[in-house]
Amino acid sequence: MYQYNETDQTLVEERVAQFRDQTQRYLDGKISEDQFRPLRLMNGLYIQIHAPMLRIAVPYGLLSSRQLRMLAHITRTYDKNYAHFTTRQNIQLNWPKLERVPDILADLATVQMHAIQTSGNCIRNVTSDPLAGISPDEIEDPRPYCEIIRQWSTLHPEFAFLPRKFKIAVSGSQNDRAATQLHDIGLYLVKDNSGAVGFEVLVGGGLGRTPVIGQTIRPFLEKKHLLSYLEAILRVYNLLGRRDNKYKARIKITVRETGLEPFKQLVEEEWGKIKDSLELNLSEIDRIKNHFQPLEYESIGNDDTQFATRTENDADFSNWIKYNTVKHKIPGYAAVYLSMKPPNAPPGDISDIQLDSVADLADQYCYGFIRSTHRQNLLFADVKQADLYSLWKQLDSLNLATPNIGTVTDLICCPGLDFCSLANAGSIGIASEINQVFDHLDYIHDLGEIKINISGCMNGCAHQSVGNIGVLGVDKKGVEWYQITLGGSSEKDAALGQRLGPAVAKNKVVQALSIILKVYTEQRHEDEDFLATVKRTGIKPFKEKVYAAH
Repeated sequence: MYQYNETDQTLVEERVAQFRDQTQRYLDGKISEDQFRPLRLMNGLYIQIHAPMLRIAVPYGLLSSRQLRMLAHITRTYDKNYAHFTTRQNIQLNWPKLERVPDILADLATVQMHAIQTSGNCIRNVTSDPLAGISPDEIEDPRPYCEIIRQWSTLHPEFAFLPRKFKIAVSGSQNDRAATQLHDIGLYLVKDNSGAVGFEVLVGGGLGRTPVIGQTIRPFLEKKHLLSYLEAILRVYNLLGRRDNKYKARIKITVRETGLEPFKQLVEEEWGKIKDSLELNLSEIDRIKNHFQPLEYESIGNDDTQFATRTENDADFSNWIKYNTVKHKIPGYAAVYLSMKPPNAPPGDISDIQLDSVADLADQYCYGFIRSTHRQNLLFADVKQADLYSLWKQLDSLNLATPNIGTVTDLICCPGLDFCSLANAGSIGIASEINQVFDHLDYIHDLGEIKINISGCMNGCAHQSVGNIGVLGVDKKGVEWYQITLGGSSEKDAALGQRLGPAVAKNKVVQALSIILKVYTEQRHEDEDFLATVKRTGIKPFKEKVYAAH
């Protein structure tokens, strides 16, 4: 895990002092709302329906137990005893008081955390694969490159006021668990014909009201050119990006209106001017890599008779192992998902008690580290197989062991109309109703892998455009309705979902989803997952049954 040096720590502390002064001057009436708005956005502070919302950065989703305990303290001291994990691996507070936000930032600084560039038209939190560094399908750990990009982009003067917010994801695996193709810039670690590792660079992806899948702008980029090529893309975007219409200001629109090849030519021309002066030397890469060295794993292997006996004789434990654990590259270890989608809580929410307890469990079972995922769950990446049973028991007591990862109740859900001032419709209530209706574990396990994403507005914070089933809240003359899409994916086979038909009324959404799942069970071939069935049959059989019932 990257550790701040003296310069890093000084920068963050000075930023806290600066914002404390700005906030006080705003509260004293010395600066206006219009003047304060860009200042608070630079520090991750939004104004929502009920209260300010503070978004705290979690770079590439990696947290220490010490940081998690500080977050628990903050939720107790400054909020309503809970926080919310987002699809960008960050964490949000929904109820802080404006005058206490500088105190929160000061507390965060003591554990090397901040809220810098979690909002505003700048380069946001760089995201990555939650299984980075431990997955058997990985070419190379992407986190050092995330950290290099984070350090380069933080407070970069040229990119502080871009035409629109800008998001970058880095993946090092053959499977994409970071929604890389749906970012303004996506980076895949790849090998060229000689076996050298570099980056495939994608540009122009994004969700929101105009969802677009990114396109490859450069199939192979040497590591030493990473920052210069990113800077060239951003310079071209900064010049061409529309500032007259925020809905057309994202780079996906710039690439579409310019054309990929003309855009690429402009990038290559700009890159030629700067690549020699902004070369990333190998010693700097190695310096950052030293912060992400492999842990001191024990040589224990997979031969564990007691574990095998427990999985055979305890059906609940066996289900949890099947759905909430994944293979680790080191024999005798596993990665464990902590489900943040229990039937009785909003997706992604976590209480102060859970935060403290997870920190304790991380120290006991996972070297003191915790990871957040873009599907709003948490992950213990390095758990001994022999410890899984004990860990499961303790997670179950914390309501963090629902065996539903990848199933219909493992929902991505935005705060919606319950909190967000941009929302057109509720999303948490729909998620709750889904959990109530699909509460039979045998049934959801039989359905297999299905990703449902629910957003309360076109901004698409819950990625509904790429859900296997997407649900989008819309406003019709003050009444909440919901559009449904099928067939989306955020993985290596990235695809946008197809709209099923007219929006359905709020009280009919879960009925429509029940019909969709019934059609799936009737149409699927043996061992065929939901996405494969939709691709094979198209949406017609689903559409016919849903609207026949309405």
